[in-house]
Order: sequence, then structure tokens, then C-alpha cells
Amino acid sequence: MEPSSTTQPFRWMSRSEYLSTLPLWRRCLAMLNWRPVFQIEQETAWLRLETERLRKGNERLDAVLRLSDSSSQIPPEAGTN
Repeated sequence: MEPSSTTQPFRWMSRSEYLSTLPLWRRCLAMLNWRPVFQIEQETAWLRLETERLRKGNERLDAVLRLSDSSSQIPPEAGTN
């Protein structure tokens, strides 16, 4: 399965970029340093992407292992000569 070309890789935002995405009332609260926890939101988004990437990698590995198990021959046991 190929990754979609429309998905953008996750990029860390600076504090000012993050604040510019907020509604005015939240920007005012951020000026008072009373705002949602920015770092936790960023880490959560990154972990979601990382988890999805690992899940897809595990699916590919499982598919390769299933294919190799079904197409390989059982090696002869040692000492049966």
C-alpha cells in the first residue's frame, strides 16, 4: 500500500504560528499565559502520526511473513542422514 501523496508530513509549529490558528478569545488568554497546553497538543498529534506509521509498517511485515511462510519449504532436520 503506497502512502497518499495528499497527506502532509507533520511539522512542528512555532508558538506564534500556533497562536495565529486560535480564535481571538483564546489568543487573549494565551497573552495571559492561560491557554490550552500547547506542547501536549503537538506531541499528541505527532504520536498519532507515528502510531499510524508503525501500524502500516507492521501490516506490511505481517503480509511479508505470511507470504514467506506459505511459499517456503521446510528445511530437512539435522541428523536424519
